[in-house]
Amino acid sequence: MADRRRVLVVEDEEMLLNAVAMEFEDAGFEVICAGTAEAAYELLRDRPGIDLLFTDIRLPGRLDGWDLAERARALQPDLPVIYVTGYSAEEPRQVAESVLVMKPYRMTAILTAARGLGVA
Repeated sequence: MADRRRVLVVEDEEMLLNAVAMEFEDAGFEVICAGTAEAAYELLRDRPGIDLLFTDIRLPGRLDGWDLAERARALQPDLPVIYVTGYSAEEPRQVAESVLVMKPYRMTAILTAARGLGVA
């Protein structure tokens, strides 16, 4: 189906990455996965047409989820972003028109947030 929404899921915990990807697929999304912000940024740069960025904040490598979203918005200014984190001691650096969800979360909350951002 050519009209499916495309979500880029960025999560370094493989089991969680696979579970989230499956839930998005079940909801009708085309899913692209990355385990680091650097890999995700390359995908965003090389594959236009991502409809939603779903990213963990704490990621291995030089960039975190905050950095990724800022760079993603430089490429795609209207890209909806959903951040997830289980660690909240740092000050949020959310881009405009984004949602922050604390772990553990239910996928129904994620899909509701996506709809709230206009991605359904």
